[in-house]
Amino acid sequence: MLDVLLVGLGVLLAILVAGALLVLYVQDVTQEKHAVLRNFPLVGHLRYFFEKLGEYFRQYFFLGDREEMPFDRATRSWVYRMAKNEGGIIGFGSTYPLHQPGALVFVNAPFPVLEDEQLEPPTVLIGEGYCPAPFAGRSLVNVSAMSFGAISQPAVRALSRGAAAAACWLDTGEGGLSPYHLEGGCDIIFQLGTAKYGVRDENGQLADDKLRQLAAHPTVRAFEIKLSQGAKPGKGGVLPGSKVTAEIARIRGIAEGRDSQSPNRHPDIGNIDQLLDRVEHVRAVTGKPVGVKTAIGGRRFIDELTAAVGRRGLQAAPDFLTLDGGEGGSGAAPQALADHMAMSIDEALPLVADALLASGLKERIRLIAAGQLVTPARIAWALSAGADFVNTARGFMFALGCIQALRCHTNTCPTGITTHDPRLQRGLVVEDKAARVASYCRNMNKEVAMIAHSCGLRHARELRRQHVQIVQACGRSVALDTLYPYPAPAATS
Repeated sequence: MLDVLLVGLGVLLAILVAGALLVLYVQDVTQEKHAVLRNFPLVGHLRYFFEKLGEYFRQYFFLGDREEMPFDRATRSWVYRMAKNEGGIIGFGSTYPLHQPGALVFVNAPFPVLEDEQLEPPTVLIGEGYCPAPFAGRSLVNVSAMSFGAISQPAVRALSRGAAAAACWLDTGEGGLSPYHLEGGCDIIFQLGTAKYGVRDENGQLADDKLRQLAAHPTVRAFEIKLSQGAKPGKGGVLPGSKVTAEIARIRGIAEGRDSQSPNRHPDIGNIDQLLDRVEHVRAVTGKPVGVKTAIGGRRFIDELTAAVGRRGLQAAPDFLTLDGGEGGSGAAPQALADHMAMSIDEALPLVADALLASGLKERIRLIAAGQLVTPARIAWALSAGADFVNTARGFMFALGCIQALRCHTNTCPTGITTHDPRLQRGLVVEDKAARVASYCRNMNKEVAMIAHSCGLRHARELRRQHVQIVQACGRSVALDTLYPYPAPAATS
C-alpha cells in the first residue's frame, strides 16, 4: 500500500513539474522582451542564472589576487588581517604590481630612524582661533561618511565603539545623528547634507535650534557641509523606501517607508560666497569648526574658494576641506557618475593642496583626503601629497566584515552592514566588530608610521612629495615633487 502511495505521489509530482515546465515554455516563446528566451525556451534561463552567479563567483574562482575591482583580493585580505590583529607579514615576496604605471615606491633612507627616536604624529587643531571650540584631530586615519540608513544600526554601533577605542573620528554621513553614533563616545563630525536631515524644519529648511541641540553634545566636534561626494557628484543621495524605517524617518525628519532622496545640491547655496556665508553661519550658531566636503572636476572650485577667502578674510574660510576622489563611494550610485564624474584623488589632492599653499591658506584650512585610501601606502601617499588627515569608508566596512558582495543598495547585504533585515543584521556582532574597527585603525596608523620611519622621518606628518615616487608608463618611477612641484608660497605683506 505504501509503495503504491509513493508511486502515486511520484507520478503527481512529475505531472506538476511537467505542467510547470510547459507553462514556462509557453511563456518563453510568446514573450517579446528577451530574445534568448524566445529562441531557446527553458534552457535560456540558465544563461541569466549563471550571469547572476558570475558576479559573485568571479572573485573566488576566476580572478587573481590583484585583478578584481573595485578592491582586489590582496587588498581585502590585508584589511581583514589588520582588523583581526593578525599582522601585515607576507612570505616569498610581494604580489604588488611594482612595474605597472601608478605603482607607489617610497624612497627608503640609508639610515632609517631608530625606534627610540621615533615620535607620535602631533595632534592637529582644526578651527583654532576662529571658533570657541576648536577640534583636535588625533588619528591620521578616520571613519568617512556613512549614513545611518545606508548602513545598519549594529554597523553604526560597532563603528562608534571602535572609533572611540582607536581615538579617531566618525563622520555621520548626511543621514543625521542617531543614538548609535553617540553610543561609543567617539569624536563625531556631523555632516550637513543637501536635504539637511536631522537639522531641518517642517519645510526642509535649516533649523538653527536643531543645530544648537546637536552642538551641545560634547562629542560632536565639528560640522561638515556636504556639496558632493565622489560616488555621485551632481546627484543627491537616495535611500530606498524599504530601508526608511520608523526610526530612520524620525532621525532624518522624513516620512516612513518612502524613498528618501536629497536634492542634488543645497537649494540655498548656489555660489562660493553663499557657501562661505553658510560656513560662517553654522560656525556662529554651533561654536564649533565647520568644513566643506566635495569632489572636484577641475581648478575652478578651489581657485574661486581661495580668491573669495582672500577677499573676505580668514574668518570666512572653512576650517577644513574634505576632498573626495571620483573613485569614492561606499554605497550605491549611478554608474555614469561613479565611472566618469570628478577627478581621481590622485590628481585632485595635489591640485587642491597646491592651491592652498599658493594662497597661504594651507595652515588655515585643514585638508582631509578620501577615495579608495584603504592601505598604509595610499595613506602615506596622501600625507605626502598634502593631506592632513585621511578618511576611509570602505576600509572600515571591510573591517566590519564586508565581503564586497555588491548588494549595498538591495537591503540584502549578507554581512548585515548595509541591510535593515534583522535576520541578516544578526550576523554582525557589535562587540567583535568594534574591536576589529579599532584594530584596523590602530594598525593603519602604525604601518603608515613604519613607512615614514623607513624614509628617515620621525613621524608620518613629516612625509613630503620627495619621499614617494610614481611608476610611469615607461617603467621608470618619478618623484611626486617632480610630477607636482610645490608652488611658490604666497607673498606676505
